[in-house]
Amino acid sequence: MTLHACRRLLAAILLALGLAACGSNVNEETFALIEDGMTEQQVTDLLGTPSKSASTGALGVSGTTTTWTDGDVTISVQFVNGKVWLKQLDRAKP
Repeated sequence: MTLHACRRLLAAILLALGLAACGSNVNEETFALIEDGMTEQQVTDLLGTPSKSASTGALGVSGTTTTWTDGDVTISVQFVNGKVWLKQLDRAKP
């Protein structure tokens, strides 16, 4: 891990800890901190306990789709072999 990556991870963790005192971490600010290659644990540390998660695996490749929801905001992250592959933020329409 490069020094730049370590600094970003530390900033994400500190932000997550600071936001934990203020309420939900399911928002655009924390979504922006999720990067390709982060581990499931790093994302969970950032967003908190997921609302739901589903896993599958075949031929030595594992995949997990994990979702965090708070109010009208939903963050979905797809992991391949335990690392962020895709991320998406959705807002429910009124």
